[in-house]
Amino acid sequence: MAGEKINKKNIPAKEFIFIAGPCVIESRSMALEIAGYLKEITGRFSGIKFIFKASYDKANRTSVRSFRGPGLKKGLRILEKIKSNLDIPVLSDVHTPQQAFYAGKILDVIQIPAFLCRQTDLIIAAAKSGKTVNIKKGQFVSPYDMKYAVEKAEFGGCRNIMLTERGTFFGYNNLVVDFRSLGVMAKFGYPVIFDATHSLQRPSGKKGYSGGDREFIVPLCRAAAAFGVSGLFLETHPYPNKALSDKSTSLKLSRVENLLGQISKIISL
Repeated sequence: MAGEKINKKNIPAKEFIFIAGPCVIESRSMALEIAGYLKEITGRFSGIKFIFKASYDKANRTSVRSFRGPGLKKGLRILEKIKSNLDIPVLSDVHTPQQAFYAGKILDVIQIPAFLCRQTDLIIAAAKSGKTVNIKKGQFVSPYDMKYAVEKAEFGGCRNIMLTERGTFFGYNNLVVDFRSLGVMAKFGYPVIFDATHSLQRPSGKKGYSGGDREFIVPLCRAAAAFGVSGLFLETHPYPNKALSDKSTSLKLSRVENLLGQISKIISL
């Protein structure tokens, strides 16, 4: 059945999916530390399944001077280590069909970045990997039009698909969340995830890098859970203000457990 499970880790859609991790892999030790901590605290909540997320290459940074990450080969080795050591599924984003081929050998979930959600060859290449494909809705795309992204993934042979809402452009350097989008995309028959941290970005709003409104992460997560979303996506860091990417919209790692406690109560109602 469409959306019934998440690849080999066999995560039923009826279980709440929690995708979390740092925006980018800053170091092997930090990535392992964050993944281990998140696995430990998510394990305290029944009905919540954790997928670790971290980018090996932030190819869409605003400035050429911005930190991008360790790159494809080194980054995938780190994610493979996390996957094997901690026995958790791992997710990262791809930017070219060639990356999808190599990433598909290691990742459990291949993510299509929002800016690339209309790239036919990329979606089909990810779909042909045999892994779950998480397609982020572009900031410039109607939720109704995401059915065409779904069709591209299905054309590539994929039936384990997730769709992620991450806000819509609201003028220049600002995003707004239309929660109707979650309901619209749910009609396509696959799990819908709400990305609370990217939805609060102010793209390119700080002279060469993105700002954002971290204070609203928790209330937006609560609202999405109450709406009935299939899962949450958020970026977290031990010291958000020192993060090398998305520092303005990363939730402090020590706050994740409290957030999950709130979410667990809401989804159990």
